[in-house]
Amino acid sequence: MVPEVSKKSKKNGLFLGKWMILAFFIESLMVASLSQEVVANLVGSGNTLAIPLAVIVGVPAYMNGYAAIPLIAGLLNLGMMPGAAMAFMTAGAVSSIPAAIAVFALVRRPVFAVYICLGLIGSLTAGYVYQLTSGW
Repeated sequence: MVPEVSKKSKKNGLFLGKWMILAFFIESLMVASLSQEVVANLVGSGNTLAIPLAVIVGVPAYMNGYAAIPLIAGLLNLGMMPGAAMAFMTAGAVSSIPAAIAVFALVRRPVFAVYICLGLIGSLTAGYVYQLTSGW
C-alpha cells in the first residue's frame, strides 16, 4: 500500500511540477514585458472596454496578498478605473497561469472549462458592480 501511494505521489508530483515550471516561465515573460503604464492605459478611465480588458490582462497574472495591494494601488494612481482594478485583481486570483495549470492537471476538461468560465464571469461581475457602486 505505502509503495503504491509513494509511486502515485511521485508520478503526480512530476506531472504537476512540469506544468508549474512552464506556468511560472510564461508568467515571468509576461511580467517582464508589460509595464504598469501599458496596463493602466488599457484599463484607464477613458476606455469603455476597461473592465473586460482588465479581466483579460489579469487572467495570467498571479495575485497574492502581498503583491496585489501595491500593484493595484500603483495602477489606480496611474488612472485605472476602480471597477477595472477589482476585475483585474479577482481575475488574477482565480485564473492565474499557475492556478489554472494546477487545476487543469487535476480535473477533466469540462470541469476546467466551468472553472475558467465561472472565474471570468465572476471577475467581470465584480468589476462592473464595484464600478457602479464606487461612485466614480
